[in-house]
Amino acid sequence: MAYRCLPTLGTALVLAVAARAAAAHEIGTHALQAEWTFDPFIVTPLCVVGLIYARGFSLVWRRARRGRRAMLLRAICFGTGWFALAGALISPMHWLGEHLLFAHMVEHEILMTIAAPMIVLARPAGVLLWGLPNPLRRSTGRLMKVNAVQITWTWASAGLVATLMHGLAIWAFHAPILFDAAVTNDALHRLQHVSFFFTAILFWWAICWRSNYGAATWHLVVTMLHTTALGALMALAPRVLYLDQTRFTEAWHLTPLEDQQLAGIIMWVPAGTIYAGAALATAALWILTSSRRSNDAQPLLH
Repeated sequence: MAYRCLPTLGTALVLAVAARAAAAHEIGTHALQAEWTFDPFIVTPLCVVGLIYARGFSLVWRRARRGRRAMLLRAICFGTGWFALAGALISPMHWLGEHLLFAHMVEHEILMTIAAPMIVLARPAGVLLWGLPNPLRRSTGRLMKVNAVQITWTWASAGLVATLMHGLAIWAFHAPILFDAAVTNDALHRLQHVSFFFTAILFWWAICWRSNYGAATWHLVVTMLHTTALGALMALAPRVLYLDQTRFTEAWHLTPLEDQQLAGIIMWVPAGTIYAGAALATAALWILTSSRRSNDAQPLLH
């Protein structure tokens, strides 16, 4: 029943936003002037990591005699993830997300479903190590080999644990009381983004590098189901749940409930489609590898 309501609800909301976008231009430019966000807490680590990766890639590229194509593909993945992070956290998208709930949702989905998986596909640890100064590289390498560090990483990046932690972070920070608090508290807002991004890193690492195709499909389907359920709850709620986050919507000629409905649809449909697409891909690979193993075993039956 909910899915039958989606086309009507989505069409109505899109038409409402399109019709009122022109009217928003009549408001004073001061109130709606988007700004870039140069928060040192965000800009500094982004720039440092980007420079370290660039230095490491340059060093490894010069020494490599084979595998340069794979290196280049991984660098493209890392660059895509890095620019997605920068776009979500520094560009006017971040400023808009502080004023409109649906833009805030777009920002979160970029972190979790674009930036995180692209960085995971790049497997950047080796290149980042090479980008560090020699003494720091050696000490970091030794730290990574410490049993406690390896055990913690192995546990946290296991499929079930990573899926549960990622789901817990999503649901906890979308609870209205925490979500609204994050809008008005910078420290909590940073913690929200950090928890979304790093649990997404663990989740996608488990999917790409730790799980077999069958387990990966299962974890993706579970994540798709609970995130689309959360999006549906937001989109179909009869009243506004996020009071602080939607207090500026009238400046864009949206009602708070329309803003919340748009945010729910973004989590429900586009984000759910990404998880569903990844699940279909891993399921196809699962079937393909299973059929190959079956064909290889065929002569043993005769």
